[in-house]
Amino acid sequence: MTENPAARPIFLDRDGTLIEEVHYLNSLHQMRLIAGAGEAVRAANRAGHRVVVVTNQSAVARGLISEEFARESAEHLKALLAADGARLDGYYDCPFHPQGKPPYNRNHPDRKPGAGMLLRAARALDLTLRGAWMVGDKRSDLETGAEHGVIPLLVRTGYGRATEGDLPPAFAEQGGRIFEDVVAAIEWILARDEAGRSPTGEAARGNSLSR
Repeated sequence: MTENPAARPIFLDRDGTLIEEVHYLNSLHQMRLIAGAGEAVRAANRAGHRVVVVTNQSAVARGLISEEFARESAEHLKALLAADGARLDGYYDCPFHPQGKPPYNRNHPDRKPGAGMLLRAARALDLTLRGAWMVGDKRSDLETGAEHGVIPLLVRTGYGRATEGDLPPAFAEQGGRIFEDVVAAIEWILARDEAGRSPTGEAARGNSLSR
């Protein structure tokens, strides 16, 4: 399907959201998609949404992986998604951490909850951030882009269940919702698309596990 200009961008965290959390992934064999994630991204592609991964990769700063491995893991993820007929429109990672090793030991604006990666994607892909979705399992994900009108969606995979118990009031104020996983989050987004195209325009419930 061709791009739908009205479809809002979907930003996805990687570890614990799109792939299973393994705590500092350092082997391609460790990378496994969340069950159904490939099919969900494919559905978003077909609905005209731009899908972009934005991921903190402080393992580089900590000396646990190299930048070369970070690039290899990005390509491997794209290959896993391609096997399900899905694609990413963009992939951005941030290797910096304030307590890391030189030259990565600084608080770079790309590091979530900083909005640097979203802003880079917006420039490169001509995206509008207001009303875009940010799907993740940590508070740093949910706070990313808040000042630009990005809407946070929490998933319970990865560190999501722990995050759910410590959500700030701003989460609900920004229109935040909670889902069992990225599949349910994307299903809900696509159901909202359908509701927007329906004669009534009523908000869709879909199959989400949101609250």
